[in-house]
Amino acid sequence: MRPDDRGTHIASNGFAGISNGSTTKKVTLSSSINGHSPSQPTSNGLGPSQSNGSVKSPSPVRSPTYHGHNREEVTRILIQGLYDMGYSDAATSLSRESHYELESPSVAAFRQAIMDGQWTDAEAILLGSYHGADGKTSAMSNFVIDGPAGLVLAEGADKSQMLFWMREQKFLEYLDQRDLSKALAVLRQELTPLNHDIHHLHALTSLLMCPAEDWRAQARRNGSITDSRKRLLQDLTKSISPSVMIPEHRLAHLLNQVKQSQINNCLYHNTASPPSLYADHMCDRDNFPLRTMLELDCHTDEVWYLEFSHDGTKLATASKDKTVIIYETETFTILHRFQGHEERVTYVTWSPDDSKLISCCMDNKARVWDISSGACLVTVDHQTPVSGASWAPDGLSFVTSALEKTSSICQWSLRSSDFRTNLHTRGGFRAQDCAITPDGQRLVVIDSEKHLHVFNFHTFEKEYSQTFLAKLTCVSVTKDSQNMLVNLSNGEIQLLEVETGVLIRTFEGQEQGTYIIRSCFGGAAENFVLSGSEDSMIYVWHKENGILIEKLKGHASCVNAIAWNPGDPGMFASAGDDRRVRIWSNSVPPSEAVPSSDRRPISSNSYTRMSAIRSTFMGGSNL
Repeated sequence: MRPDDRGTHIASNGFAGISNGSTTKKVTLSSSINGHSPSQPTSNGLGPSQSNGSVKSPSPVRSPTYHGHNREEVTRILIQGLYDMGYSDAATSLSRESHYELESPSVAAFRQAIMDGQWTDAEAILLGSYHGADGKTSAMSNFVIDGPAGLVLAEGADKSQMLFWMREQKFLEYLDQRDLSKALAVLRQELTPLNHDIHHLHALTSLLMCPAEDWRAQARRNGSITDSRKRLLQDLTKSISPSVMIPEHRLAHLLNQVKQSQINNCLYHNTASPPSLYADHMCDRDNFPLRTMLELDCHTDEVWYLEFSHDGTKLATASKDKTVIIYETETFTILHRFQGHEERVTYVTWSPDDSKLISCCMDNKARVWDISSGACLVTVDHQTPVSGASWAPDGLSFVTSALEKTSSICQWSLRSSDFRTNLHTRGGFRAQDCAITPDGQRLVVIDSEKHLHVFNFHTFEKEYSQTFLAKLTCVSVTKDSQNMLVNLSNGEIQLLEVETGVLIRTFEGQEQGTYIIRSCFGGAAENFVLSGSEDSMIYVWHKENGILIEKLKGHASCVNAIAWNPGDPGMFASAGDDRRVRIWSNSVPPSEAVPSSDRRPISSNSYTRMSAIRSTFMGGSNL
C-alpha cells in the first residue's frame, strides 16, 4: 500500500463533512480557487483569489526573461512563495500586475476534487489529461469549462499509477468508515482491473480482514482523512507537469539548493548556521582546526581510540596500556584513570547524557563506568574480546559486539527491574563493530567476513545485509540517522544510506591494510569526513563533494582514530601508536602551535604491532 506516514499529521481522525466520492459534483473551473471555494483554506498555502495557470497577456513592455531566467517561471514561483509566507495581498497584486496566474483552471479543479473526495470528477480530469503542451484534450460533459480540459502530465508519468493511487485512497476511506461492502466493490471493480500490482492488491485485501483497531497500523496510515488526501495530492503532483502545477514550496526549495551549493563550494564550512542569502559565502581556511594546540602523553602504550562527550567538556581515551583516561577539555587535566581492565582497551563510548562510559576490552569484558564517582557500575562478559559498543538513545540499555559466532551481538539492560539482563542476542558471525542509529530505529553491525548487517533495533530482525570487496574495520552514523561511514581494509572509506545501503560516495587517499583505522564525521554540521592512516597522516575530506581538503602530519607513526568535539567545532583530537593524543584547534596562533619537529620519535622496537587486536580483529582464527 502507498505509505501514509509522510507530511504533517492533523490531530483529528474524523470523517465528518468529507465526501467519499459517491456522488458526482459539477465543478466550474472558472470558479475554482486553487481547488477550494473562497470560504475554504487552501491546501498549498494559497490565497482565495487565484484561478491559476495560464498567461492572460504578458506585458509587452517587459522582456520575457529576467537576467537569463524565464520571466513567467520566476514570477509564478514568487507568487507561490508570497502565499507560502502569508503575504496573500502581495501575491494577488503581483498576479494582477504581471498577468501571470499560479495554476491552470484544470489543476485548480483537480486539486479541489481530490481534497473534497470527489473521485469521479478527479478521474474525469485525469482521464482528459495529456503529455506535453501540444497534446489534445477531450471534453467532459459534467464540467463547465472556461479553459483547457485535463491536466498536462510530466514526461514519463503513468496515468494508470495515478488512477491506482486515487482509487486506493477511496478504498481506504471506505475502510475507515467500516463500509466494507463499498470498500470490497472498489477493490474488485476499480483497483483490480488496473492490473497494477498483484502483491499490493493482496496487501489491500488483507486489510479487509483486519480488526477496526489494527488496520491503520498495518496500512501505515496516520492522521485524518484530510491529511491523507494532502499526501495523495503531493504524490500526484510529481506526475503533473510543473509548468501547470508548481511543486509545493518551490521558492524555499530553490533557496535551500542555493545555500547547499554554497556550503558544498566552501571547503572549510564549519558552522551549524546556514550561509546568508545576502552575499556569496566562503569560510577562511585559518578558521579550520589545522594546528596542534596540545599533546597529551599520559598513556604508556599505543592509544587505540578516543571520543569526546556529547557536550564536549570531556575526552575519553583507550589504550593498549590497559587504561582509560578521562580529561576535562578546558585545561585537559585528568579527571579519572580507569585501571580495572585486565587486558588492552579497544573502545570507549559515552552514554547519551554523558554520565556513564562503556569501555571494551580484550579480557572479554565490557565495563560501564560512572563518571562522577569513577566507579565501575556494571561488567558484562563475552567469550572473546569485545570489539565495540553502542548506547540506546534512552541510555537505559546498550549493545556490545564481540568476536564470537554464538553471541556476537548482545543488548544489555541497565533498568533496575532487569539489571544487566541480556535482552537480545544475535550470532552467526564475528562482529567487528556496531552502531545504533541516534533515532533508535536500527542497529548496524559489521563482521570480520566483509559483511555489513542492518537490524531493526526494536525486534533485532535483520533488514538487509551486503558484502564488500574488503574487510570492514569500523562504522559510524550521522546524527540525523540517514547516512553511515564504513572503513575498508583496502584503504577506502564509503558513505552509505542507512535505510538502503546504497553507496553515496567513496573517500580515498588514506592508507589502511593491516591495522584497525577508525574514521569519523566532523564539523559543526558534519560537513567533513576524517580518518587516521597507517602513514602517520590525518586525512580530511569534504563530505558532500568528496574532495580531500587537508592531509595533516598527525603522529610519529600510525594514526588510529579521530574524534571531533561536538561542543567546539574548532577542535578535534587524534590518537596514535606514538602513545600520544594530539588536540587540534583553530584558536592557536601558528607561532604557538606544536610543530612536527618537536615530536620525539619513538623507536619501533619499544612497541610492536603484533598485539592481539591486530591479529584477532583483522582476521584471527574463527571461533
